[in-house]
Amino acid sequence: MSNQLITRENNERVKTFFVSLDRIASLMERLFVGKKPTLDGESFYTDEKLSKKLELSRRSLQDYRNEGRIPYIKLGGKILYRSSDVEKLLEEGYRDKFR
Repeated sequence: MSNQLITRENNERVKTFFVSLDRIASLMERLFVGKKPTLDGESFYTDEKLSKKLELSRRSLQDYRNEGRIPYIKLGGKILYRSSDVEKLLEEGYRDKFR
């Protein structure tokens, strides 16, 4: 029995294992990039992110808040919107095709 050190350079199975491990790590990193943790299953949008997502100006979002059209949370100086509230607003505004 030899006391040869097995590394990824001298063993094809170990090399293949580490290549697969690197690929899995890369896929997981892409999966979780931009994913924010939730609070009791609810995720939140900042004013800036929601305006980009809906392609609205931040001023329009402010008008919606002032008119009471969209619920929001003010935490310190930051405005947050629940994703479920945004989805509900979009569902209520949905119109079927006319003809």
